[in-house]
Amino acid sequence: MAQAAHDSQTTDWASETEARLLDAALTLAPEMGWNSALVSRAGREIGLSLGETELLMPNGGRDLAALLSRRHDALAMQALEGTDAKALKIRERIRAAVAARISAAMADEAAVRRMGGFLALPTNLPLALRLVWESADVIWRWAGDTATDENHYSKRAILSTILITTLGVRMQEGAEAEAAHLSAAIDKVMAFEKWKAKFHPAEQAKEIARALGRIRYGRG
Repeated sequence: MAQAAHDSQTTDWASETEARLLDAALTLAPEMGWNSALVSRAGREIGLSLGETELLMPNGGRDLAALLSRRHDALAMQALEGTDAKALKIRERIRAAVAARISAAMADEAAVRRMGGFLALPTNLPLALRLVWESADVIWRWAGDTATDENHYSKRAILSTILITTLGVRMQEGAEAEAAHLSAAIDKVMAFEKWKAKFHPAEQAKEIARALGRIRYGRG
């Protein structure tokens, strides 16, 4: 019992402190960029020692990027709590969920721009692919997808590309262009089998890398 209580307290401390560190980093990132120095500075801002910061964020900016991406996933799901997915057509479910995820990211636009440049680095692209895949998985599960065959992976692959390219369009061209791009992209979801036949993971990685560049260097 005592050990369980201790573990729970440790987990609570870590979660709460990570959230505070991320909040501090979001304020600093527009000026400092997204890097290990940002993580260290954010830790100092909330009163952590260097050792405590490294304990929470052993991979520096990578861990911080994962924390922000998962926060945005959670905020998107919160925004959708009043939406009955079963009452919507699949096209409408995907549109609503992608829009909610983009809105969550736009609330931290300046920091997300800097994170986009960080994730576009070749050494960080695998992390970028994993994080956007996680976001796509969250959305498909909310939309009621229960596929366990190869479609499970293909659906998430196409939605990953839609998510990141739509965010890039929003940041470079604005809300109106985002809506037009998302409508066209959702047509790919509807033409899923046709798209799947042409899917090449290497091309998807290139497209996501280009979109991350747009996020970093778009207008604003």
